[in-house]
Amino acid sequence: MIIAERKPISRILDMIEPYERVAVLGCRGCVAICSAGGDREVEIVAAALRLARKRAGRPLSVVEETLVRQCDPEYLNGLEELRQKVEAVVSLACGVGVNLIADRYPDLRIYPGVDTSFYGANPALGEWEEKCRGCGDCILDLTGGLCPIARCAKNLLNGPCGGSQNGRCEIRPEVPCVWHQIYERLKARGELDRMMKLFPAKDWRPAGHDGPRARVRDDLKVG
Repeated sequence: MIIAERKPISRILDMIEPYERVAVLGCRGCVAICSAGGDREVEIVAAALRLARKRAGRPLSVVEETLVRQCDPEYLNGLEELRQKVEAVVSLACGVGVNLIADRYPDLRIYPGVDTSFYGANPALGEWEEKCRGCGDCILDLTGGLCPIARCAKNLLNGPCGGSQNGRCEIRPEVPCVWHQIYERLKARGELDRMMKLFPAKDWRPAGHDGPRARVRDDLKVG
């Protein structure tokens, strides 16, 4: 899932400084799961904004609403009514949701209330770890299911590097060296021959370095 972290309230206040009527718009997708933008977070951010503006002597009217998803057009129809009530919207969705709403409603002033961080897993309560970089060229079949693009500080395709010591990362010793983990996993499976494959210099275009990415499946389109 996409992992995000709420921006400081002071930063959000700067964004909405000219306005007297705003909406805090949550999302029940990824940001809700990582406790950054669901119903509870909408309530917290709205309350904090109201309180801060009240203390500044400039009362703020805040509408609270949470959509099923902000990254899917079918769930945005309710914004037609909402945009008539407010001057600006603070979105607690990931950057995808903010972009889609901005595309659909060019005249709507929409601002990000969170920083979108990475694609991650939730191994324990209150913990999220990056597992995928969305590079568009997955090699997990050759690396025992462990991603060196996302989990190696140097994004090495042929590791480990010379600085790895005792199975720990040279850059961040508290983090396991993923190439050491890959080696141990393949060794246990009797598949070390997979490490004999040398990867050429990576083509980063599928990762978005060739401009914004898009994918179209004609078999799923309607009409």
